[in-house]
Amino acid sequence: METKKLYDTDAYQRDFKARVLTCTPEKKQWRVTLEQTCFYPEGGGQPCDLGTLGEARVLDVQISDGVIYHTVDRPLEPGTVAAGEIDWPRRFDLMQQHSGEHIVSGIVHSLFGYDNVGFHMGADVITVDWNGILTREQLAEVELRANEIIWQNRETEITTPDRDALNTLEYRSKKALEWPVRIVTFPGADTCACCGTHVRRAGEIGLIKLLSVVRMRDGVRVEMLSGRRAYQYCARIAEENHKTSRLLSAKETGTAAYVQKLYEEHQQLKARYAALETVHNAALAEQYRGRGNCCLFAEGLDTNALRRLTVAVMESCGGLCAAFSPNQNGGFSYCIGQEGGDVRPLVKELNQVLHGRGGGKPHFAQGAVQATRQEIETFFQR
Repeated sequence: METKKLYDTDAYQRDFKARVLTCTPEKKQWRVTLEQTCFYPEGGGQPCDLGTLGEARVLDVQISDGVIYHTVDRPLEPGTVAAGEIDWPRRFDLMQQHSGEHIVSGIVHSLFGYDNVGFHMGADVITVDWNGILTREQLAEVELRANEIIWQNRETEITTPDRDALNTLEYRSKKALEWPVRIVTFPGADTCACCGTHVRRAGEIGLIKLLSVVRMRDGVRVEMLSGRRAYQYCARIAEENHKTSRLLSAKETGTAAYVQKLYEEHQQLKARYAALETVHNAALAEQYRGRGNCCLFAEGLDTNALRRLTVAVMESCGGLCAAFSPNQNGGFSYCIGQEGGDVRPLVKELNQVLHGRGGGKPHFAQGAVQATRQEIETFFQR
């Protein structure tokens, strides 16, 4: 017997009572069927509802052949009546996300003709895939239009048209559907076949924010947020911008321009530093020219700078060059190289003796050791 779906007629019903039909053990959990339920099962891109049935916690809800199965953490007696209550904040959040996706997908379809070919409600963001290319400028237009639909606050229409009416109706659907078909309409934005739960009026979504767009095969994937999630995201961004403006002593509306200025200054300093580094490395290479094996220590070098220093000296010293610089882990990063040589045996022994990790090509290797400068110098003085 199919389960009566109370959420189909009233997505705002939070609690109910129903007779327990079956309760089947499944590992350390139980699968329960009821004569009716408010719990929405996972489907159509929307996660399932959670909540309680009597004293039991509802951990998962699935549907198969019209029967809804509730996975709970303790058994319920068949034949008894259980009181159910859904996690309403979770449900309303999902309603906001799902309704927002409908509006955005409908607008994208009407403006550009693209189809929604993938939809996932994650715990943090919603992702939507379209089979066409969208630019950030186009998404900005979509976002504005979507929020204009919210501001109009028109009532959501949910119907099950008869066969004749359905045949003449234009609606979005990822696949061919057999009658009866549940149609969800957000006036001015979208008409779509959908079994999910939605807000009564568009205004209850509150806000739609499109976050990012990346290429995916022949289309794009967009991250978006609606409702409380969108508000919380904007609040976090505003707070971060406020902190940034205080650090820069810049107006909150001018942080980007100020950061651009700092970036350009930073690039100039990097260029000057690179030029000075080149001069320094050349001088050091000349100092060690023809001296054979050498072990160097330098302060404050990252891996790339340490590599450039090692290469410069090893090309002139005529032997092996081992260069070390203190790292944030209390040890030393290293680069070891020798033109035409094979440093791998030495690096293997170095890692064993000085608690290091690293490797590379026969003539050049890099890594890090957890040792003191004295221990490193002792190793190379043997």
